[in-house]
Amino acid sequence: MAKLLMIVSSARMIRLADGIDHPTGYRAEEVREPYETFVAAGVDVVIATSDGKVPQLDPWGLEPFFHYPQVDEDFMFSVLRRFAYHSDRVRVTFTHFSELNLVAVRRTYLALLETGMGPVEARKAVESAAQRAWRRNIDFTKTLAEDEEVTSRLSVERIGEIRDQVWQASQANARQAVETLSAIPGLQRPRSLSGLTDEEIVSCDGVFIPGGHGALVDLPDNADVGRVLGLMYGAGRIVGALCHGPAALLSAPEIDGAWMFDGYKITAFTDEEEDQTKAGKIGMPWSLEAALKNRGAIFDDGDAAWVSHVVIDRNLITAQNEGSSEAAACAVLKLLAI
Repeated sequence: MAKLLMIVSSARMIRLADGIDHPTGYRAEEVREPYETFVAAGVDVVIATSDGKVPQLDPWGLEPFFHYPQVDEDFMFSVLRRFAYHSDRVRVTFTHFSELNLVAVRRTYLALLETGMGPVEARKAVESAAQRAWRRNIDFTKTLAEDEEVTSRLSVERIGEIRDQVWQASQANARQAVETLSAIPGLQRPRSLSGLTDEEIVSCDGVFIPGGHGALVDLPDNADVGRVLGLMYGAGRIVGALCHGPAALLSAPEIDGAWMFDGYKITAFTDEEEDQTKAGKIGMPWSLEAALKNRGAIFDDGDAAWVSHVVIDRNLITAQNEGSSEAAACAVLKLLAI
């Protein structure tokens, strides 16, 4: 049976530019989704924190827009990709899919089909409305309410119900994520990195490091994290890091006078994405993207913010954001040949 070490941040507070300590921790989906993917594939997952303390869920990561039903989120991004890369586009921002109700596009499409509208016409109608909402930065449901073709088939009240249904489903998913994570023994009784012997570490086939802003607090410049990375690297094991998780790579030791990952292609949560987060708007203590570049990484971000993006360079797997959680886990399984 393959075995992975998962290092989760146990930080509980992060000091931002306002000089105030704000609650932080690990991101729910960045732990839950990879953990469930690994376990389903028959991988034994050993969870550890740098100090052996129980990790804390990042409260911002429990907002409903981080827990959209996967089928609705996938459909939304399939629509966004239809027009988001046009030469005269405005950039895709967090607001586009967290506040404009674009996630309701799939259910609106299905509702139009139920009225007898053909699939081609229904898809064209929702894509057109989504593009107008995206370009004008206004609510998708408001755009639908102004569309005579749509309102001739769906009442404004019905459009509102569709919007509410997807948000209710997202809130339910957030609650389920908390329940699922609370039932994982390793999160309730994590191992301490300092207590792991070298033999225990190299007995693992790889290490996976999820993010959350807590990863910026206790995983960089950490001797125990550096020991794990050095042992994994030396043994030819897999190293995976997601979103803010690549902050841990800054703890990696030098080899022949150079950072262990010098010259590697690496992705992580970008400055563009960070500037749109709740913490980023207050002001981050430092830039993960800049720190990785300054250390020697060849930073490789995706074509747009907030879309799934995974980079594999030798035995190192890095992923850009929370939306890359599933892809990152699958990339690890692929290198494990599972």
